[in-house]
Amino acid sequence: MTAIEMEPYDLMTVEQVQKTLNRSRASVYRYANTDPVDFDPPIDPKRLNPEPRKNREDPLLFAAAEVERFARDVLGIRGITMQVQESSETAAQKTLEAILQELQTIRTLLEQQSNP
Repeated sequence: MTAIEMEPYDLMTVEQVQKTLNRSRASVYRYANTDPVDFDPPIDPKRLNPEPRKNREDPLLFAAAEVERFARDVLGIRGITMQVQESSETAAQKTLEAILQELQTIRTLLEQQSNP
């Protein structure tokens, strides 16, 4: 089994689950705990439980921990490795860092003016 490399709060798509479990796409759909009427069926410990959906068109998404549990407890795959990767810097993070830098500069200038 390949290592699951995920950011802390990311969800896995069917394709990512397929690659991680080394199973076919059809197998992943057979494993998934889905219901055509109820988009949030009760947890089934023998199935791969997706995150709740609001409607049928929403893609199936799975928490990495759920995929790990399913692989270990149901499929009997041993030696599962979960790796959490640091997220790459987003535009929002860059903006916040620039704001922080600017505030630190303003503070330094104000402190220099108050202490001549």
